[in-house]
Amino acid sequence: MHDQTNMGSLVKVFGLWVLATSFLLLSGKCCPQVTSQVPGFFIFGDSLVDNGNNNGLLTLARANYRPYGIDFPQGASGRFTNGRTFVDALAQLLGFRNNIPPFARTRGRAILNGLNFASGAAGIRDETGNNLGDHISMNQQVNNFGSIVQQMRRYFRDDNAALGSYLAKCIFYSGMGSNDYLNNYFMRDSYNTGSQFTPQAYANSLIHDYATQLTALYNLGARKVVVTAVGQVGCIPYQLARYNSSKSRCNEDINNAIALFNSGLRKLVDQFNNGALQGSQFVYLDSFQATKDLIQNAQSYGFEVIDKGCCGVGRNNGQVTCLPLQQACRDRSKYIFWDAFHPTEAANIVTARLAYSARAPTYTYPINIQQLASL
Repeated sequence: MHDQTNMGSLVKVFGLWVLATSFLLLSGKCCPQVTSQVPGFFIFGDSLVDNGNNNGLLTLARANYRPYGIDFPQGASGRFTNGRTFVDALAQLLGFRNNIPPFARTRGRAILNGLNFASGAAGIRDETGNNLGDHISMNQQVNNFGSIVQQMRRYFRDDNAALGSYLAKCIFYSGMGSNDYLNNYFMRDSYNTGSQFTPQAYANSLIHDYATQLTALYNLGARKVVVTAVGQVGCIPYQLARYNSSKSRCNEDINNAIALFNSGLRKLVDQFNNGALQGSQFVYLDSFQATKDLIQNAQSYGFEVIDKGCCGVGRNNGQVTCLPLQQACRDRSKYIFWDAFHPTEAANIVTARLAYSARAPTYTYPINIQQLASL
């Protein structure tokens, strides 16, 4: 954790810079197209970064309808936001000319540039998200990547050394854990994990399983890996609409439980980097601190509405998520949250920029993503 003085300095340094960059990115005028800094970008996660893998599944966790994608060039692609996701913005910062395509719809040589395996409602635990219908769990996402590695061999003429060298230069992103709390541990009517585990025991169980999954990615060739902490789920519009407390606006029971997971994940990153997975470099992305700072310093980044979804129903636009053809707010750039659960494109761009080039280990540890790419 850092002190308030350091936080104030960081906000001052990045505030106007991020705002200018966000405007350019949103307008599509940022940065001349250059060769990507890494040969491939492989993405694992949930609805925060899903870009269409759930479109063909029988699930409530789908976003391939308007007004989702209202600011995205291809419209409602399956992204759970109004425009680009965090990894879309990050891919652009890494120099990729196009967004990383979804695994569900990509074959051929295009797989060499990277794939997005993420799935809305997915979690570290296989049963997480079952209350919403079909989804692709982290275990299955890893298996899907394994099948892609087998397909890649033909393009390297079965030269395992060449394939390994290529994969070692790629960046892997994994953002998991939110649904293991939202759509599992704290959903007592559908799951029994809340009665089976104390918050600490549950965090330990998740970290154990996640370590196995990340090690499997390493064994398949991943060497440069970004893992994200779980954000301030207790402060999203969905929780603000449900939770009433005289002591806090947010549901601190959820935030405190998540903090235990995040602490374990950072320790896991240290273990991996200190020799447990030889030759790898893991980066811990502190999404919890990033979302907390974004809300606390919203005006510095140009945001005016910090507690309501731009599109939704009920209190805080968070009781029911964005419905088909619903009228969304007009100025999406002023909102941190798009719907009950997910950030707007503008918020995604700000956090991606900070994660990419932060000069202090406030959001990324031990190095930032730009430095990771250059290794």
